[in-house]
Amino acid sequence: MKLVIAPANPAAPNFVGELSGIDPTKPLAPQQISAIEAGMARFAVLILRNQPLTDDQQIAFSRYFGPLEDATGDLVQGEARRLPMALNDISNLDRDGRIRARDDRARLFGLGNRLWHSDSSFKPTPARFSLLSARTIPATGGNTEFADMRAAWDTLDRATQSEIRDLVTHHSQLYSREVLGFAFTDADRERWAPVRQRLVRRHAETGRLSLYLSAHIGEIEGLPTPEARALLRDLTEHATQRERTHAHVWQQNDLVIWDNRITMHRARPFPGDEMRDMRRTTVADEAPTLQQAA
Repeated sequence: MKLVIAPANPAAPNFVGELSGIDPTKPLAPQQISAIEAGMARFAVLILRNQPLTDDQQIAFSRYFGPLEDATGDLVQGEARRLPMALNDISNLDRDGRIRARDDRARLFGLGNRLWHSDSSFKPTPARFSLLSARTIPATGGNTEFADMRAAWDTLDRATQSEIRDLVTHHSQLYSREVLGFAFTDADRERWAPVRQRLVRRHAETGRLSLYLSAHIGEIEGLPTPEARALLRDLTEHATQRERTHAHVWQQNDLVIWDNRITMHRARPFPGDEMRDMRRTTVADEAPTLQQAA
């Protein structure tokens, strides 16, 4: 098989590609890994169709791209978890595989995934790649939308670029979930203390600048909170204009990889009485954003 990466959307030939010609369940050659890395640097999102994976296979494949995070950002921890710590549980299921009730606290926490965000931006060292495997999908809905944050930066006017270039933001899941009215315990607040990140990042592989936005941002250093949040809302509206986004319609056993440093994403609604079982491995970045090249 020959590894091939083709644009998923000819109207945006450098954002979202379809990868074929590899088997993620088998060992990869160094040249295959390099080709996937190069495809990620170009497209930022890669789609692999019809890739049934076990948890162990997904974890092994993901480790080709760097060390994996533990799923410490999931609300459910300890014995109540249904998946290994290397897998984020992006589902509406409890430990016994039952669909969670509408008012279930874990389900309500998961609704934060419907806001535009970047995975693990609330961790001191945030995420590099995310790899999401569709094990069971609902009959309708549940798409994932992606926004190209390189294009978002490139299309800002120069005055705005100059204004925001060196700003530092505070990220926490407290901010994103409180927007939806989610109530936190004192232990939650201690666990998710805000972390500092750059608002504008330089991509390590290409040198391109991009906006580093997320619903997890609640403060900008040096700005009053209302002014900061108004600016963040304006930037997010700019970044998520239709021409800079792509909606992925899931098929059973899709595997989608994206670069959190140069994209945002959000989940879309689906029928609450249907099962949606998605499992995400997350490759950690190399260092906190403030320690990376500006």
